[in-house]
Amino acid sequence: MSTEADRFGEVVAITDGFKEVMARFPTGVAIATVCDERGLPHGLTVSSFCSVSLDPPLVLLCVAKSARSFPAFARAAEFAVSVLREHHTDLAKRFATSDEEKFRRGGLVRTPRGGLVVDDALAVVECLVDQLHDAGDHVIVVGKVVDTRTTEPGTPAVYFNRRFAALSC
Repeated sequence: MSTEADRFGEVVAITDGFKEVMARFPTGVAIATVCDERGLPHGLTVSSFCSVSLDPPLVLLCVAKSARSFPAFARAAEFAVSVLREHHTDLAKRFATSDEEKFRRGGLVRTPRGGLVVDDALAVVECLVDQLHDAGDHVIVVGKVVDTRTTEPGTPAVYFNRRFAALSC
């Protein structure tokens, strides 16, 4: 019969092992942004961003409930996602923090729709929030794509083994 301490140890071991496994999965890096009811910007770095559907065009991103910007994402009617280039790693690190001043240090521009996106991002999508799904310590935000933009081809920012890495093609 296992004790409570044994079960806690098993959970910790699974969590640690899960983190190690996921660190070995290379992901792209993006910055997701929203504006709250007062028009104030909020944003965070995301690696869990992907397409869901082509018809209608849907994407998803996952936002930690512990993120400072979570309340704004949970109430937002729309959001934008900027796919980062390799040289945007400092911006990605800045948006991975809870620093309230992350927008004041530049690097973002307004879109014609009014969203905030990374200047010179590899690609941008603007979305209307379609659905929110509770998922453990995160919420999955599904967005209906209403606008897209791509810029000059380039090397994407990639995150692998807990650090930024170069993608060689």
